[in-house]
Amino acid sequence: MAREIPKGYQPQEIEPKWAEFWVAEALFRANPDAPPPIFSIVIPPPNVTGSLHIGHMLEHTEIDILTRWHRMRGYNTLYVPGTDHAGIATQRAVVRQLAEEGIDYRELGREEFEKRVWKWKEESGNTITEQMKQIGESCDWFREKFTLSPEMSRVVREAFVRLYEEKLIYRAHYLTNWCPVCLTVLSDLEVVHEERQAHLWHIKYPVADADGAGSGGHAAKFLVVATTRPETMLGDTAVAVHPEDERYKDLIGKNVTLPLMNRLIPIIADEMVDREFGTGAVKITPAHDPNDFEVGQRHHLAEINVMTDDGKMNAAAGAYAGMNRFEARKKIVEDLKTRGLLEKVTEHTHAVGLCERSKTIVEPRASTQWFCKMTPLAEPAIVAVEHGEIRIVPENRREEYFNWMRNIRDWTLSRQLWWGHRIPAWYCEEFGHVTVARETPAKCGTCGSRKLKQDEDVLDTWFSSGLWPFSTLGWPEETKDFKTYYPTTLLITGYDILFFWVARMIMLGIHFTGQVPFRAVYLHSLVRTGSGEKMSKSKGTGLDPVLLNQQYGTDAMRFCLASMAAPGTDIVLSDDRLAGARNFANKIWNAARFLFVNLEKFEQGEAATLQELAGPEIRANAPYALEGDVPLRDAWIFARLAATIEQMNDALANYRFHEAAQGVYQFFWGDFCDWYIEWVKPDLQSGNIELAVVAWRNLFAAFEAALRLLHPFMPFLTEELWHQIPQRAGAKSIALEWFPEVPDSWRNDAALEEFGLLQEIITAVRNIRAELKLDPKKKVAAELSVADEAVRSSVESNRDGIVRLGMLTDLKITDGQLAQGGGSVRSSAKFDLRIAYTETVDAAAECAKITKELEGLRKAIGSKEKQLGDETFLSRAPEKIIRGLEATLATQRIEMQKLTERFEQLDC
Repeated sequence: MAREIPKGYQPQEIEPKWAEFWVAEALFRANPDAPPPIFSIVIPPPNVTGSLHIGHMLEHTEIDILTRWHRMRGYNTLYVPGTDHAGIATQRAVVRQLAEEGIDYRELGREEFEKRVWKWKEESGNTITEQMKQIGESCDWFREKFTLSPEMSRVVREAFVRLYEEKLIYRAHYLTNWCPVCLTVLSDLEVVHEERQAHLWHIKYPVADADGAGSGGHAAKFLVVATTRPETMLGDTAVAVHPEDERYKDLIGKNVTLPLMNRLIPIIADEMVDREFGTGAVKITPAHDPNDFEVGQRHHLAEINVMTDDGKMNAAAGAYAGMNRFEARKKIVEDLKTRGLLEKVTEHTHAVGLCERSKTIVEPRASTQWFCKMTPLAEPAIVAVEHGEIRIVPENRREEYFNWMRNIRDWTLSRQLWWGHRIPAWYCEEFGHVTVARETPAKCGTCGSRKLKQDEDVLDTWFSSGLWPFSTLGWPEETKDFKTYYPTTLLITGYDILFFWVARMIMLGIHFTGQVPFRAVYLHSLVRTGSGEKMSKSKGTGLDPVLLNQQYGTDAMRFCLASMAAPGTDIVLSDDRLAGARNFANKIWNAARFLFVNLEKFEQGEAATLQELAGPEIRANAPYALEGDVPLRDAWIFARLAATIEQMNDALANYRFHEAAQGVYQFFWGDFCDWYIEWVKPDLQSGNIELAVVAWRNLFAAFEAALRLLHPFMPFLTEELWHQIPQRAGAKSIALEWFPEVPDSWRNDAALEEFGLLQEIITAVRNIRAELKLDPKKKVAAELSVADEAVRSSVESNRDGIVRLGMLTDLKITDGQLAQGGGSVRSSAKFDLRIAYTETVDAAAECAKITKELEGLRKAIGSKEKQLGDETFLSRAPEKIIRGLEATLATQRIEMQKLTERFEQLDC
């Protein structure tokens, strides 16, 4: 059997095999007719343009851990995979590809361009899907979705038309955010603001009226206006002052000449003007500034757009036409200086809006777009979270959600792209009527004209994503999937898209289905560099999880990320942490090899077969007794297994992935490998066949249960090793087996306490050896004093284990006091341990060590005494906590007394 487990752990050899097996066998295909309880979750659909990045790796690991955990606990489980068509990103990728071929996509035309994008998707758009399969995600691949598939397009149209019919979607002329690189309008959420050091240019606008008298009675030839964007002045249609600003009252209603353009524009009064900013007079450019747009609407001002879609100055910019907007800025400033119209330039810090994708400075532009009214949708979504229908974790993100939702603005839905869900609106070419329909209309819904043209724009990608939890399950039809799996159980995603996606899903889900889209939202952390920066491919600080998985193994990557995934705390990933997780996997592999190498030796004696020692019916009845009693080490390992199972279940139920990972790590590495295997080793080859069989049976039962415990975190390794152990007929995968449950026979507080004392003694021996710098292979004698008869009896019964694991030649056990001189002594509330010096020892160093220990104990005792003397604490703390503190305090007082006596005996 040992030949089936290679000597070295090579994840690159085992992972592809099982990844392919899970998909080929369709092991994770959900059955809507299966009985509850239900666990359903949809993947946050990654962009079809992308490949797996470290954020995906964290997110998908957490989703898969919970999916596998629920499946193993008997839940009817569905994990829906899929990808997003990513309108802007995909169009940009294909436009670049065409440009490399010397093709201008505009000349290609819309229909041919769309064909090229679909061709690109078929050839290159499945990268991330294949990578998801490689990392072992237990999705139902039969139900994989794509946000721009025909079935999803029907859902999007249905949603749009319903909202339009309910007068929640409307078309209006408004100032929106425009990206000159992506060549489309952006919603407010797609604009990030960055503080930048800039300039404030103070420009003199000549007053056109004859006398030009100011309010102070002196000549006012110029009205000085301060601006951060001189290039937009070419589109000015007014200058505004505050109506109560005494400096300018006499100028209201007069005109100024727009510098460089020689156009008369009025001086108007508006309360929007901040009298403290700049000179208190502001230029009004309704086509290029959101505040100016509102002013322009109030005062019926003209809108003059002076820029092209790609950020160059257009014909309305006069002599500056054709220049890049920033080149135009420089030239305008030079010309103003030349004409004596630039009064001064001052330093100014302000927030600049950037396109979230291209990082280009966004240009506000007035245009006609489609919008969605959000306040009516937001109100029930706020109530759902307030009333606990949806739980947001971590809790501090709730307030961010409420703040945004209570101040929500209408959503700009239209995008000036060719790739995406085309807006289902048609315009009558004769009279301009609008017809919104689910299917392409044959004639105008208002006048009957057959001359119709569909809207050129597509919907914001986030609109189709906002329908994802129910569109993937068959809505608007009442499908079996929809009835069974909606609302979904949980959403796991990054906190950076709480508003982009999560809030919109909640609003649209409640509106269209009458139910929340999910019961809980877990907003995971970000993965950062060692210096604390957010990882970024463009900055060269990103880590490629595909390469790291090849280097360390996918299981190691999954476990590493999970072990650091504390709610609300970002993850700092390092090679050391990944190497540590790889070492953990290697430890488990070596433990399995130890079992099978030693089993092969045992089987040669023909005492028992693997089936008789490790078959499923054998494991089910563990732990086994020897002469009527379960051996202490076996009772202890199953009690530790029970405690770990309960701790992991609680941690995973509350998204504390790090605690669950640390729990199984401690059990497998510490309890099972370092203590249990080491303790049981001699009995595995014992001449006492009954003793050996009990040892083997309990060892295999604990090992197989531990594999199932670890499986959600390390699916490949556990699948590989689980198949080396006999299983029930028809068993296909550890993923379809039960997560370990805790029978009453495993719970054993007495065994935990008794074996815990033996561990404490052995640890004390090892600590003394380390402090005395003894050769690890050199055995020494020790003395142990135990006053309590029951404790002494237990130590006597397990003396051989203490001697072997403590590397002792002998262990003398007594109930008397130990000699204090000539040796190193360690004391606890239940025992004193002494190892004689083998050579001259520095007495001062021993005293210094005891002094340090005494100081630590004084602080610990003082802290607990203060807590237990606090009436407020006693009135609020659970009884269990108080009793625990009292017990610990009593133990520490005994230790303090013993250390003090030792300190005095050494004449420190």
